[in-house]
Amino acid sequence: MSTPYPFTAIVGQDDLRLGLLLNAVSPAVGGVLVRGEKGTAKSTAVRALAALMPEVSVVPGCRFSCSPDSPDPACPDGPHEPGAGVSRAARTVELPVGASEDRLVGALDIERALAEGVKAFEPGLLADAHRGILYVDEVNLLHDHLVDLLLDAAAMGASYVEREGVSVRHAARFLLVGTMNPEEGELRPQLLDRFGLTVEVAASRETGLRVEVVRRRLAYDDDPAGFAARWADEEGALRARIVAARALLPRVRLGDGALRQIAATCAAFEVDGMRADIVMARTATALAAWAGRTDVLAEDVRQAALLALPHRRRRNPFDAPGLDEDKLDDTLEQNSSEDDDPDPDGPGGGGRPPEGDGPDTPPQPEGGADDTPAQSVPEQGGEPGQGQSSGGGEQQPVRAGEPFRTKVLSVPGLGEGAAGRRSRARTEHGRTTGARRPRGALTKLHLAATVQAAAPHQRARGRSGRGLVVRRDDLRQAVREGREGNLVLFVVDASGSMAARQRMTAVKGAVLSLLMDAYQRRDKVGLITFRGKDAEVVLPPTSSVDAAAARLETLPTGGRTPVAAGLLKAHDVLRVERLRDPSRRPLMVVVTDGRATGGPEPVALAARAARLHETEGIASVVVDCESGPVRLGLAASLAGELGGTAVTLDELRADSIAGLVKDVQGYSRRAA
Repeated sequence: MSTPYPFTAIVGQDDLRLGLLLNAVSPAVGGVLVRGEKGTAKSTAVRALAALMPEVSVVPGCRFSCSPDSPDPACPDGPHEPGAGVSRAARTVELPVGASEDRLVGALDIERALAEGVKAFEPGLLADAHRGILYVDEVNLLHDHLVDLLLDAAAMGASYVEREGVSVRHAARFLLVGTMNPEEGELRPQLLDRFGLTVEVAASRETGLRVEVVRRRLAYDDDPAGFAARWADEEGALRARIVAARALLPRVRLGDGALRQIAATCAAFEVDGMRADIVMARTATALAAWAGRTDVLAEDVRQAALLALPHRRRRNPFDAPGLDEDKLDDTLEQNSSEDDDPDPDGPGGGGRPPEGDGPDTPPQPEGGADDTPAQSVPEQGGEPGQGQSSGGGEQQPVRAGEPFRTKVLSVPGLGEGAAGRRSRARTEHGRTTGARRPRGALTKLHLAATVQAAAPHQRARGRSGRGLVVRRDDLRQAVREGREGNLVLFVVDASGSMAARQRMTAVKGAVLSLLMDAYQRRDKVGLITFRGKDAEVVLPPTSSVDAAAARLETLPTGGRTPVAAGLLKAHDVLRVERLRDPSRRPLMVVVTDGRATGGPEPVALAARAARLHETEGIASVVVDCESGPVRLGLAASLAGELGGTAVTLDELRADSIAGLVKDVQGYSRRAA
């Protein structure tokens, strides 16, 4: 077994270390989500925490880590009689992003269950993580169905495995720790709220700290055991402090004054639900125990807010997490009471966690309470930019209009891509549409088809009783249909003909609305713009929809309208993505008024470029941005060349009366 990097040897990252240590003191805090750029010791710190966790006592031979003092009466390995247990280290179980459902929750042998009536159950990762740490690296990339299972287990403290009426239940209480790089996409709000705390990490820009990081890492790589031995005393002291804080925790008093401050803070920052209040209370209590105190001070409440609220105050996917610390201080001061605060220096001051072996620097989250995107007011008197104008020079970016709920744009046919919420696909979850012989391990039994396959052979198999004699060849896998996520590639016209400020504000608002829809439907997105003489890949295909929104906000406009260049650039991007991820089907969204200009025969060239996509069966939709009393219908003509559909900005709205949900009318000649 490899020697982990010592927790106490990590340089800086005080917020990260504090968040992890508070969960070690009080697992009821609910885990921690670590957000930050790559190479910032996120995974190193989480793996190092395991060595500091106190040992757990378990029933000998129990695969589900039952406590000998209070064994689970429903344990599949039980029943257990209370008695002496054996001690072992708390486990850190890593959940791979690509894990299967059976690997997470466990596998039930359906064949033995049907033929013998035996619940033969092989535990999964949730059973291994019980009373330990469940660590999910790149948690934002986890498949939706695994996220749902994690949410259920975290909420109930138990895991249920159901297979055609045969069920197994076991306890699954664990410390959930996730790490993620926000550049690769955000978490679903339901899972985000399940993490008690969140911390933002970034590499230090201070030369001295960076030098020390490199020095220690090189020393560890050269001799892991020797390096760990040099930090053994510090590790032992920190482990002892965790044990002492755990013992003190039940005696910590959370007074009415601190509770009022917690409730007022959550109300002031308009967080949803009551989970934030509960998490703040538990965190403040853990902070007091960590400091060796039996009373919660105002500084504990302040620090708890900085750890528990930033990820809960986001109002939409593109809001940056963070708190306005001035507003926080004002709220705490307005709701303080000297009679309730045992601190003689008065409440609300300082806000620093206690001094000692642990981290002592409060987090400095980015943004503030008012950092949500301001709603744009269309500017009057902007540049006309109409018709075949060359558009001249570059113009300053305008902000996007207010987003709205869009109609569903989907790829026709039946795919087999990654689970999502946009287009029809064959998936592991969804409604059952048929049955087939299993390819590999059976995961979803089609009971009726299995019985039908076994029935003709009962006499030959010597059936004499009431039970059905089932063989492996009789088993049938259910074929299910659900929804997949797609690659939504935006090709946006940023030319002079689109540059009138009032018009471009509406266009950006429409694209922002489509991006929010892509976030909710778990799509990958890419962004291409074309103007002047060429097209540019502003954002290569990524799961980070908020990155696309940020690029859109600063999008400049001006110049001619090289529609063909935009379509050809999109063709190149889709060709590369088809090689990288052949199962993810693309949907191209072209946002333009269709007025191609620049170069010889720009309209004919755009038509030829469009037919490339139509020939390859790329599903396409053109958002027609043409305005004014005289409309040429060029965007609709472009949609016809693409083999797709044209919708106006008004028709794009879900509440529009222009029609029902529009599916993209693409098709594949190769399939024909």
